[in-house]
Amino acid sequence: METLLALLVGVYFGVSVYLMMSRHIIRILIGVAVLGNGVNLLIFTSGRLTRETPPIIPQDPEKMAQIIANPLPQALILTAIVISFSFLAFLLVLAFRTYQELGTDDTVLMRVAEPENEATPPVSY
Repeated sequence: METLLALLVGVYFGVSVYLMMSRHIIRILIGVAVLGNGVNLLIFTSGRLTRETPPIIPQDPEKMAQIIANPLPQALILTAIVISFSFLAFLLVLAFRTYQELGTDDTVLMRVAEPENEATPPVSY
């Protein structure tokens, strides 16, 4: 199962890099969301995939020899989900405002600070 999830994490990373290299902002934002999901799945997989083992350390030291699930990756993933959702919501609002102002979502056409008819700045002094 860990091998399958490791391959899935690799697919998530590959898809996210492909989407983030696009010229359109909405694809870049979807790539950021997929990257966040890939990182969450990577953290979840690193925390061991055991079923029916509680993440609680028993009082009896003889039961310590049994497999115990690690609760830290689960807590990290829950926190990361909340943070990535709020970050994605902020980026979507920012991209929508940019689209309203400039009328395009193409990053090449958004070069307002570098007009095409002006001379280029000096390269060296």
